[in-house]
Amino acid sequence: MKKILLSVLPAFVMLVLVACGGNSNSQTLNSLDAIKQRGVIRIGVFGDKPPFGYVDEKGLNQGYDVYLAKRIAKELLGDENKVQFVLVEAANRVEFLKSNKVDIILANFTKTPQRAEQVDFCLPYMKVALGVVVPKDSNITSIQDLQDKTLLLNKGTTADAYFTQNYPDIKTLKYDQNTETFAALIDGRGDALSHDNTLLFAWVKDHPDFKIVIKELGNQDFIAPAVKKGDKELEEFINALILNLDQEKFFNKAYDETLRSHFGDDVKADDVVVENKKN
Repeated sequence: MKKILLSVLPAFVMLVLVACGGNSNSQTLNSLDAIKQRGVIRIGVFGDKPPFGYVDEKGLNQGYDVYLAKRIAKELLGDENKVQFVLVEAANRVEFLKSNKVDIILANFTKTPQRAEQVDFCLPYMKVALGVVVPKDSNITSIQDLQDKTLLLNKGTTADAYFTQNYPDIKTLKYDQNTETFAALIDGRGDALSHDNTLLFAWVKDHPDFKIVIKELGNQDFIAPAVKKGDKELEEFINALILNLDQEKFFNKAYDETLRSHFGDDVKADDVVVENKKN
């Protein structure tokens, strides 16, 4: 019996060590050391939400969020190309962080109390509210006019949460992807669409047959990078970087290079860019 125990014991110890090592790796997967060891940072961005995150005709990631993602990679790894862009949908952004599929979410992610219970948000880099867009010949001018209409929404967005909580009687039709939602509006499957007003400003400029009837709905919110809950090392790195970028007017430059041409003269950088002040 003693010989059997002695032969089994090393295997048991090995299993324990492997199990502990596995837990340790999962806990540090999003740490700065793990990212540096990997040599690439994985950042979740949209692939279908111009001008914030989209894939261009050459198959390259572009947009305001992508502009910031490249700078994060440059500061952390010395090369803006050492970033792996992971395409996400609005509804799976939290899950991609929880399941270690990405290190950071930069997919136009609005900070809300509910989301902050599941992920850790860094300092904001953009401000936003909700808006409503309709066909140009529509008689809809207010939320009250939506009572007997169909409102199009993206699943998992702040617009989805807002109307679900405040106007549950309004009939809605929801899609996973931005392209699906806007295609439904163009095809007449819905009477109106609600989304971030900054996105709608850009979309209407490219689709003159539509108009924004509500430019600001609900509270003004803030868009910020998000990291896995408890990943304080990465959160602190991003916060310090954002403060430094504010000092050099990085986000104003990012606005000029990625957003200005999409918004037109009615929208100014100060309407979108957040300035964080150092203590």
